[in-house]
Amino acid sequence: MNLLDHDWQPLWLSLKLALMTATILFFIGLPIAYYLAFSTSRLKSLWEALISMPLVLPPSVLGFYLLIAFNPQSGLGAWLLAHFDLRLSFSFLGILLGSVIFSLPFMVHALQAGLQNLPLELREAAYTLGQTKLQTLRKVLLPNMKASVLSGLVLSFAHTLGEFGVVLMIGGNIPGVTKVASIAIYDEVESLQYANAHFYSMVLVLLSFLILIAVYVSKRQFPEKFS
Repeated sequence: MNLLDHDWQPLWLSLKLALMTATILFFIGLPIAYYLAFSTSRLKSLWEALISMPLVLPPSVLGFYLLIAFNPQSGLGAWLLAHFDLRLSFSFLGILLGSVIFSLPFMVHALQAGLQNLPLELREAAYTLGQTKLQTLRKVLLPNMKASVLSGLVLSFAHTLGEFGVVLMIGGNIPGVTKVASIAIYDEVESLQYANAHFYSMVLVLLSFLILIAVYVSKRQFPEKFS
């Protein structure tokens, strides 16, 4: 079968979902990581545990509770529908939000480690020169933790790219809306279309390999700052 004969839509949808998730997670994860890296609050361990929950929870469990929360008959789902006309269940926006929650620890942990590995003198010197915390983060800390930022982006992207359970629970299997590559593989195997399943699988294998190359190249380029 010619490559053009395959349905590329699930792959493009997966790439779109992974790219948007990684981008959103950077802006959400950075302030969270900053707090966890430098806070001395007694609640810090609690927040770290909550953020790390997706690492140990089965995807179907997280997906199930998010589906309940997003349901238009539930409190949150009904409120979003009434005030913003948003239906998160079985929608692209729903699987995007679910992916952000599910991949959050991959971004936060990478950025937190990068911040903690920087010399304390960097922040102190910036404060002495009159820089605010935001200016210090943007002009001093971030430029010195490029590998950690790249690591967070790459890991979040890769984790979202191959996700199955959360996406299926929240979004179902709607072509062009929520049917990403991992779900397409499942569908093709169920219908005994192994050639199509092989095509989607090989594309994901190739993408995963390229992502790992990017991680290891960056590790060699920034060995002292990589976390």
